[in-house]
Amino acid sequence: MIFGKPAIMYGGIVTLLSFLFTASISVMNKKGINKIPMQWHFRMAKISIVLGIIHGAFGILAYF
Repeated sequence: MIFGKPAIMYGGIVTLLSFLFTASISVMNKKGINKIPMQWHFRMAKISIVLGIIHGAFGILAYF
């Protein structure tokens, strides 16, 4: 528990923000805003997938 909420909730928030940031890189590059290179999109995608797997595993393990 962190501030009265389960830690898995904060992991989910971080994972969701990571996926949204990954998607925003692609959307910005398609619109011609190239402040963040496309190379970072692929890096963030890998990080987001790892965070999602960890979040899912902790969620499943919380019930066993």
